[in-house]
Amino acid sequence: MQVKSSNEKRQWYISWDEYFMGVALITAQRSKDPVTQVGSCIVNADNRIISTGYNGMPNGCNDDIMPWGKHQPDRLKNKQLYVCHSEMNAILNRISSDVRGCKLYVTLFPCNQCAKIIIQAGIAEVVYYDDKHDFKIETQASKLMLEKAGVKTRRYEPTQLEFRIGQIESKL
Repeated sequence: MQVKSSNEKRQWYISWDEYFMGVALITAQRSKDPVTQVGSCIVNADNRIISTGYNGMPNGCNDDIMPWGKHQPDRLKNKQLYVCHSEMNAILNRISSDVRGCKLYVTLFPCNQCAKIIIQAGIAEVVYYDDKHDFKIETQASKLMLEKAGVKTRRYEPTQLEFRIGQIESKL
C-alpha cells in the first residue's frame, strides 16, 4: 500500500455541478408542496453561492392555512395563484449580491413566468435536473424566451453518485 504525501490533494471529490445541484436538491426538501418540491441555487462566476430558494408561499402567508391543492372548482383554493416558485425566491431573496451573469441550478426546468424573471434578472445560464413538463405550452414558451434572450440552458447529467439524507435519496 502506497502512502500519500501530505502535499497531494485528494483524488476523488465532487464536481461543481454535482455540488450545486446537490444544494438545489437539498433546498427543494424545504418545500411543503405535496406534489412537486423544487429547489434552486444561484452561483456567481467564482463558484460562490449567491442565494437559494424553494417553492413555497409568500412571506407572511401562513403555509398551514394556504391552499396546496390544484384541482379545486373554486380557483381561489388552488395553489397556483399563491405559490412562489423556487427560481423567484432565489432571485428575490439573495443577500446584497447581483445575479447578472450568474448560473442558476434548478431541480425542474423553469416555467414561463420564472423564465421572464430569470431573463430580467440577467441570469446567464440555467442548469436543470428534470424537464417533466416539456410537453406543456408554458415550458415550450419558457424555452423559446430563454433561447431568444441568450440564456444558455443545459440538462444536468447525473453521475453515479448517490446521497441520502433521512428518507430522501437522490442521484447526483
